[in-house]
This record gives sequence, structure tokens and C-alpha cells, in this order.
Amino acid sequence: MRSALRSVVVATSAVVALLGAPVAAGAAEADTRPDAGSEQSDRTERPEQAGTTGADAAPADTDQDEAVRTRSRTPIGYDVSHPQCGTDLPEDAAFAIVGVNGGLATRTNPCLADQLVWAAGSSGAVRSQPPLQLYLNTANPGQVRDLVTTWPSRGRTPYGTCDSSNSMACSWQYGWERARTSVESFLRPAARSVPLDSQPARYTWWLDVETMNTWQTGSDDARDRNRATLEGMTAYLLSEDAEVGVYSTSWQWGQIVGDVPAGSNLAGVDSWLAGADDLDDARDTCDEDPLVAGGSVTLVQYIEDDLDHNHACR
Repeated sequence: MRSALRSVVVATSAVVALLGAPVAAGAAEADTRPDAGSEQSDRTERPEQAGTTGADAAPADTDQDEAVRTRSRTPIGYDVSHPQCGTDLPEDAAFAIVGVNGGLATRTNPCLADQLVWAAGSSGAVRSQPPLQLYLNTANPGQVRDLVTTWPSRGRTPYGTCDSSNSMACSWQYGWERARTSVESFLRPAARSVPLDSQPARYTWWLDVETMNTWQTGSDDARDRNRATLEGMTAYLLSEDAEVGVYSTSWQWGQIVGDVPAGSNLAGVDSWLAGADDLDDARDTCDEDPLVAGGSVTLVQYIEDDLDHNHACR
């Protein structure tokens, strides 16, 4: 999950995202549960300065040592997914967030079970953060729906009945189905095989919103339909009593979703921000505005040693 990449959303990139995996990262009312719809299922060595003595070099070395000690004392979380399959993962995780999908909302993470086991061994040293959390890839291919097999053809939603058109209703339905498939077809089998708890309510779920995936573009109406997809995903997870938050950068969120109205089930959800340069920058980023009004910035991601690190703001 690498939202620090500030790619521009263009319609042509949607086709690429649909046909190949990217290289890397309010509860629904009973009468809004949809009918059955379609389902388918990434040192620089410092030269010595002439004439520098050991005594002269000592302060810089001391500062560097102190920085290392500070990092070692700071409980850090990590997030991983399919790009980390087969790699050695850190043994010092305070908490961990595992990607359920394999880069696209329609695909599973092929090493989900193994990564769940690793994440479940997190220390829990940050009391505000559950040791094992999950995230879902998100998208809305409504503008290129003829190129996909997963666009819904029916379903009752808060926006009316889905009729296979590029509408708010079908966008919501698409999100519901992607979340349901991620839980029923991807998480549950992987968790049971380990075994770990397969109930969605046992986990915090983050919706990964990035421009590298397929989104509708070009108008406020397109952003509204994108928001409806995230609302559908949120509605399914809330119907399973799960906790939901959103992950992105402010720039990407503005491009894809924009402002969230007070009546949306996304209103007030917490934010996990990407794009910090290092731990110090992550700490400062905790003071930035959340992606959604009424929520809080609870996590900030930065990359170190080619691995996603996460600092807990609270």
C-alpha cells in the first residue's frame, strides 16, 4: 500500500488497473440488504572530512546513536500484503495491518493466511491499536463497467434499485459486494485455515483509497458515485459489527471522493494517513486534518527500509 505515489486519475488507467494487478499498495437497514448480485472473484556512506578528529566526530555519532535508540523505544506498526509474500517480516511489530486483497478489490492476497499468523503475533504495545487489523482495496469501475464481470445488475440500496447502470445505486451495490466477497471468500477461508477468528467484528477494517486503482473521474457526480461505493463497503462491514476507517492522502481523497456529507455512513470515521517521510514527520502529520470531518487521524504511514511503517497518533 503506497499512497505516497501521487498518480493522476485518468480514465485510461482504469483499464490497466482492471486487467492487471498493480505493481507494488451508519449500519445498513434491513431493507437495504441487496439481492444476490454478480460475484467474482508492491547508505549512502558519508565521506570522511579531511582533518576531522575523533573528538570532532563524536557529536554527530552521538546524535545518530540517540536517533537509533529513540526509534527502538517507539512502538511501531507495519502493514503488509501481497508484495511481501515470501519475505521475512519484522519480529518487533506493536501492531500490524494485513491487506485482504491482492492489489485489486476482486482478488485475494495469496499469502493472506501466513500474514494473518504473523500479524496475530504482534505485541499489542500500543493500547489504542488492536494487534491485528485488516485493509481492503477499493475501486469503482462504473465508467468502464462493460469491461468487467463484477458490476452488479440488481440490488436494493439506500440510493434506490440497481439496474446495472452507472448510477449511485449500482455504485453502492458494487461496494457492498466487494466487501462481502472479501470477507466471505477471502478472509474467512484464510482465517479458518490457520486457525484464527474469522468474524469481521473482531477486526478494525481500513478502506484503502488510492488513485492507482480504478475510479470514476471528471465530475462531482463521479466523485459522488465513488463515495457511494465506499458507503456500500462500509455498510456491509457495519452490518457485521466491524469498525471501519479510511486510508489515503488528503490529495488523493480529494481527487476520488471529495467532501463527505453529514448523512453519509462515512461521516466521522477515523483516518489513516499516508505520505510521511519518516517517524518525525509521521508524528507531525498526526496534527493534520482527517480525511473526513468529525473523525480523527489515528495512524500515519511512512516507508523505511522498503517496508511500510505506521505510527499511532493515539
